Amino acid sequence: METGTQLRRNIAFCGHGLAGKTTLVDQLLVLSGTIQGLHSVDNGTSICDFDEEEILHHHTIEAKLVHASHAGHILNFLDTPGYPDFIGQTIEALEAVDCAAICIHGQAGVEVNTRRVFHEAGRCQIGRIIVLTRLDGDHIDFLGLWKSIQANFGASCALMNIPNSVGSNMNSVTDVLCASPGQGETLLPISQLHDALVERIIESNDELMAQYFEGIIPTDEALREIVPSAILSGSLIPVFCTAAKEGIGLRELLDACIWAVPSPEQLERHAMDAAGIDTLLHSDRNGPLVARVFKNRIDPYVQKLSFIRVYSGSLAKDQPVSVSGNRKVLKMSPILEVQANDTHAIDHAEAGDIVAVAKMEDLHVGTTLGDFALPEMKFPVPMVGLAVAPKGKSDESKLAHALHKLMEEDPTLQVQRDAQTSQLILTGMSELHLSLICERLQHRDHLEVEVSDRKIPLRETIQAHAEGSYRHKKQSGGRGQFGEVHLRIFPLPSRLDIESFASRDRFPQMKQYKYDPEANFLWVDSVVGGTIPTQFIPAVEKGIRDRLVRGVLAGYPIQDVAVEVYYGKHHPVDSSEAAFRTAASMAFREVFLQAAPSLLEPIVKLQITLPELCVGDLYGEISSFGGRVHGSEPGAAGLYSVTCFAPLRNVLHFGRTLSSISGGDGSYTMESSHYEMMPQHLQGEYRSRSKIQEEEGSLA
Repeated sequence: METGTQLRRNIAFCGHGLAGKTTLVDQLLVLSGTIQGLHSVDNGTSICDFDEEEILHHHTIEAKLVHASHAGHILNFLDTPGYPDFIGQTIEALEAVDCAAICIHGQAGVEVNTRRVFHEAGRCQIGRIIVLTRLDGDHIDFLGLWKSIQANFGASCALMNIPNSVGSNMNSVTDVLCASPGQGETLLPISQLHDALVERIIESNDELMAQYFEGIIPTDEALREIVPSAILSGSLIPVFCTAAKEGIGLRELLDACIWAVPSPEQLERHAMDAAGIDTLLHSDRNGPLVARVFKNRIDPYVQKLSFIRVYSGSLAKDQPVSVSGNRKVLKMSPILEVQANDTHAIDHAEAGDIVAVAKMEDLHVGTTLGDFALPEMKFPVPMVGLAVAPKGKSDESKLAHALHKLMEEDPTLQVQRDAQTSQLILTGMSELHLSLICERLQHRDHLEVEVSDRKIPLRETIQAHAEGSYRHKKQSGGRGQFGEVHLRIFPLPSRLDIESFASRDRFPQMKQYKYDPEANFLWVDSVVGGTIPTQFIPAVEKGIRDRLVRGVLAGYPIQDVAVEVYYGKHHPVDSSEAAFRTAASMAFREVFLQAAPSLLEPIVKLQITLPELCVGDLYGEISSFGGRVHGSEPGAAGLYSVTCFAPLRNVLHFGRTLSSISGGDGSYTMESSHYEMMPQHLQGEYRSRSKIQEEEGSLA
């Protein structure tokens, strides 16, 4: 007799945009009798796409949880976005389920996000099935589509059913496993498909495979029973054919959600106990509590909703629960069953359930509940940054609060204040991603923001050695100000051996030195004879460090410089820390300008994946924006991986360029690499944009 856990199925519907995932989920809910009526993404009546932005744009933006009952089983469906811009939402859903239903548009075929979600599901070690959608559309090459699926995802793919036709003539599908010879017309020979399917299934079972080679053909019932294990082993990726709007193939898919999709207890998951020992996790309602928050949603009515997948044990209202990253034990809020944008309280949740709790501020995406730790949820690093500012100055604190809520919802969104440019930088997966974030700020929080390209975080440095001095002297009645500082500055190449550089051969009178690796700055104290009294030496160092932050040429931080202070003068009454701090800063400025100063710009490393046929065009584009190719290598399914380095100023909108080159089939990552000298013809332009107002004594 099946237990409660065995009667649950958790499935994420994912794939590329416009593959019909939301329509498919809506129709499955109607077919199961869970909901009534007609529901359409196009006219804004979809059960899953209920957010204002989703209704406006006619596509899913965040993962939605719905549930249905069928044949005595509870089916939890997660409908996910189709555009790569919102891949974080899909990853969250895949971490919460036991199987991914990867939807492929019958006309468009295998697209960039199809491949990505397929591999993400494999990384999560969950089952995978493929659902062909919109097969009733025009101009569908079913044979070409089928060959493309096998080329991209391997020989493990096997048709579970096949339509009698495609386009307007499609009106039924035939079960490949149970088909008898000569059963109706199909697009491909049914006997060949049947044999291929049987071989894929029995490959996961040594006993049945041995019998098969001895000529003993397993019964259809015996084969059906081992389909879930065949899916989990990877020997079988079943493919189902549908036309959701016409209801074709939906009954077969809904039934397969029960007999083909793995149940929670069939998956092997690993967790770490309190002693750090890897433990095999069993989906047992009577076992220890192991659950995880996989998604947060800030609902305008019930406030924060935290979605939880229970892997082991059970949860109930007011239950004390230990939480990762939090020393205190939390008391659980009421457990909520979620149906799209509706919730209602239930008594408890147990292993295999996907539920939510409200208004628990200590629960974040990835938080684990219980005494076991689950592997970390991994999200891609956001690449595209924009500077944002509220249109109203009084809205700055309101904007900060709203962005904090959005980061709670979206793990691929980052917000930080650039210390150098003072801009508030919003970083996401793409310009579309950030555009929708700004829409959400307007609709949900009634905040209008101004967006602009982020300023390039340049640096200043020198190319030559120089020395000089500066005397700071002021007398305006009463005690005056006096301090004189003499110093030398040297270029300090990065990755230099500091101990070898800071030697007495170079600095014969050196008393001490300090090194700052972040700025690659070396401070050398060579003052002898008390020409600068010991108590003022820290003020001299501080004045120079002030200047490192403030810059000389255009207000950018200074790096790759060594400074030796070797002489000075003081006054027994008028000298002070403030006077020497100002003198040191101004001395550094004067000498810096004599040492062939220049601007440095950030260089980023791009790791680009795109179809091999597009590599030539990419190389031309890399050359045009001043980049250089570091290496390339072929990948899977006709893709190529290219590594290059380029100035950040030229790749702020690289996503647009790559999409144009690859037809949307490319992806990339970008990370900071190092700084290089900016071309001379550009340095004057950047220097003229930022004039530093100098006033002696401004640091006093």
